[in-house]
Amino acid sequence: MRALEEKIRQDGQVLPGNVLKVDNFLNHQIDPQLMYAIGQEFQRLFANKPITKILTVESSGIAPAVMAGLAMQVPVVFARKHKSLTLKNDLYTATVYSYTKKTSNEISISRKFLTAADHVLIIDDFLANGQAVEGLMAIIAAADATLEGVGIVIEKSFQKGRQLLDAKGIQTESLARIKAFADGQVIFA
Repeated sequence: MRALEEKIRQDGQVLPGNVLKVDNFLNHQIDPQLMYAIGQEFQRLFANKPITKILTVESSGIAPAVMAGLAMQVPVVFARKHKSLTLKNDLYTATVYSYTKKTSNEISISRKFLTAADHVLIIDDFLANGQAVEGLMAIIAAADATLEGVGIVIEKSFQKGRQLLDAKGIQTESLARIKAFADGQVIFA
């Protein structure tokens, strides 16, 4: 997606440890026009799938997931990283390791929002090592729902996440694929 790649070039910042900082438009401040275009693109890429729900992890996946849900006219459910007073029983859970935060979180979704009748599209902001997607896939499996595909805003193709999904035969669509970081610059695949 050309507009996304241009935004990454313009506003992204490469940090030590193969981290790409995109807080200017994706995961702190959000560019709504870009998110709307991202939602439209995911709708186009998965138009042939019978999607009934979109699933993501809080918080950075919510904006692109909501825009995809708007384009597809389906509900969006996000896995919570922290328990709340209103979400503590009857949950699907999985443990997810965060590459950028170097911590593990238990993610949770209420069983009332995901059933065996659902055909699910996972949307997330980044694909690096695939931990968030694997956690969401475990929750989908626990619900006996059907995984229809994975939509990623930014993929770090030099990390193992894509290979894990390809090995499982999962349709994975990434809107910007990064081959490498070199001298503080992003090199797209």
